[in-house]
Amino acid sequence: MRGREEREEEAGGGGGAADDAGSRRVVRPSAIVDVDFEKRAFPDRSPILGFGGAFTEAAAMNFWSLNEDGRDAVMDLLFGKEGLGYSLGRTHINSCDFSVKSYSFDEVEDDFELLDFDDEVTHDLDVGMVDMMLLATKVARESFPHESSEYGMRIVASPWSPPPWMKAPTKGDVAGALHAENMTGSFEPVCIRDGVGRNSKYAKSWALFFSKFISAYSNHGIEFYGVTVQNEPEFPAPWEACSYDAPTQGEFIANHLGPTLAESHPNTKILIFDHNKDHMVEWAEFLLNPDHPASKYISGTAYHWYAGGMDRTLDGALGAPNMHRMISELNMMNVNRGHVLINSEACHCPTTGYAGGDLNVAWARASRNAHTILADLAAGSNGFIEWNLILDSIGGPNHLGNLCDSPLLAVPHRAVDSDGKIPDQLDFELAGHPFGRVNGDGKTREELQAEGSPTKYLDLGIVVQPMYYYVGHITRFVRPGSWAVSALVDSSVGGAKSRIFRPTEADVPGGGINDLARVGIEATLWPCEGSTRQEWLLNDAKQLQVFGHDWLGAPTTSCLGMRADGALGGLVLTTCNVTTGFPGIYEVVQIPEKQKVHIVLTNKKFSSKLTCLVVQPLRNNGGAYGPRGGAQVNHGSCEDTWAEWVYDPSAGEISSTVFGGEVCLTTGWPFLQVGAFDTKAAKIAVILNEARESANYVFRNKGKTIVTASVPPLSIQTLSLDEQ
Repeated sequence: MRGREEREEEAGGGGGAADDAGSRRVVRPSAIVDVDFEKRAFPDRSPILGFGGAFTEAAAMNFWSLNEDGRDAVMDLLFGKEGLGYSLGRTHINSCDFSVKSYSFDEVEDDFELLDFDDEVTHDLDVGMVDMMLLATKVARESFPHESSEYGMRIVASPWSPPPWMKAPTKGDVAGALHAENMTGSFEPVCIRDGVGRNSKYAKSWALFFSKFISAYSNHGIEFYGVTVQNEPEFPAPWEACSYDAPTQGEFIANHLGPTLAESHPNTKILIFDHNKDHMVEWAEFLLNPDHPASKYISGTAYHWYAGGMDRTLDGALGAPNMHRMISELNMMNVNRGHVLINSEACHCPTTGYAGGDLNVAWARASRNAHTILADLAAGSNGFIEWNLILDSIGGPNHLGNLCDSPLLAVPHRAVDSDGKIPDQLDFELAGHPFGRVNGDGKTREELQAEGSPTKYLDLGIVVQPMYYYVGHITRFVRPGSWAVSALVDSSVGGAKSRIFRPTEADVPGGGINDLARVGIEATLWPCEGSTRQEWLLNDAKQLQVFGHDWLGAPTTSCLGMRADGALGGLVLTTCNVTTGFPGIYEVVQIPEKQKVHIVLTNKKFSSKLTCLVVQPLRNNGGAYGPRGGAQVNHGSCEDTWAEWVYDPSAGEISSTVFGGEVCLTTGWPFLQVGAFDTKAAKIAVILNEARESANYVFRNKGKTIVTASVPPLSIQTLSLDEQ
């Protein structure tokens, strides 16, 4: 995409990357980027369906706040052939937190037959949600006419909450209340007033609510691809919510939603879960078991990218191994190969990159989006849906103040025709400035242009953020019907003494600061690149310690944990403080007659035998990345080859050759990544460099060198290749 390409040239230029070291010029080694365009990672599963964003009330209100030229530009930017080319979407049934206030389409208590249901969905019409979807569908079909008959625009609808009269009272309601007072919050384990058994009047009515909502939108010309049963069912959120656990969601599907939609809307898919990756496999094992009565109604699984804690920089960083477990479980249970797996929500919070004004944060958010999309597709995902398509300058409106980021922002007060008459916040934004004044508003057109937000869009009242361009390097080229193929950034030719980011002449790892050296990050194994993400210190306390900085530049330090994370399945980073965390304490022991070591855990024994740091292979054989692309580590028997390591304290590297090729212990994932795809139009490879240094690479298809090039710092490249 043109704007992003300019940024790349500005950041790093082309040709072989080199650094000046004193009076000599050091040429960096080249990574080997190995792909096989003929080796589809998931040949028996459905192809990639595409990418998209959510048509929330907030998105619609911001969209319609722009003038006609601005609205046309947004449609082209998001759905046009020269834009992101989105083909997926999501919307909410009733209100969500990104609404101005709570609302539902039937407020009449105990109207079990929903005779008062608003068949016009008047609220969604009035705020422009319906018209925005219709416009998007029109632009997408006109931009990609060859795709529209087979794929077209696919929108998923998700409920946040039933109307209050269907919900059980929550802890905040008055004692003795018959039902919940509000749509916000939820009783646990299930919000439905009389449960989800076969005789539940409220569950039956709630299932009918789905059907009438689908019919209402169909009457307006919008056919939903599917519905999720519930947004984030494990979280009784302070905004609109309805809790389920796996058993109760299964009962609701089997007894009510499944039969209702099978009769009234048989082509509308039911997607389960719709929450974070940590518990996705657990839910799938329960609900997709062929003996479960709900399984026959289920066509897919939706999931979110959030980490679920207070550290929002972990969003999009966790759960990749669970994606591989998910595909493996689907295969083991003989689930229909058409079962789709879709990331249905992803965003950065709090507030926006434009409001914060720190380009480093905006750039880091963009990079995280690209990383997660590539990792998900490599693990078998069929698509990725961003949260709000467009928000205002602070990331709203959100009636609970849960302000978040989006690729595009509506700033109509900065349009050239505003004449200073449009306020910096419109009437629908009630949050004020909870994070201070909007820093982006204090920057000139020229300053924002220099940061990558083109003035031609700013003059229409639109801020185009870095994540837009990053995501576009994937969405524009990996079209619906594409397949992920085998691809991995391998170590450089030079071996242990000459890594991608640590050339022979260098004494320390490169790549810049390690922004993944933080509590909660998974420890994984990837081909060695000589970067700070693969630098470990056995400190004086005998802990394996890593160092770095967060996105705002604050120093971080953490240590490898003693215990595997129960939901993620492998070891994660924890605090090095033994009184507040559980770091492992290790002894490096030479293996007799081998140039390898055992890394023995000394502060915890799981049996009478020694316990060592061990490689834990990925399920699904690592998908498109293969077994060397993100294997986990754990603690286990010292007697197996999985426990054999090479430890180089001078470089800080801990490596293994158990898979044949070398891999190094990594915080999260390496700086340099690749995703490759077989599309109907071309062979596509996307190379992502999260390092603050450029990287040379040799690109090979089935072992044959196709091109040698360099990717600048903090940038992303897309290669479109002819048949080779």
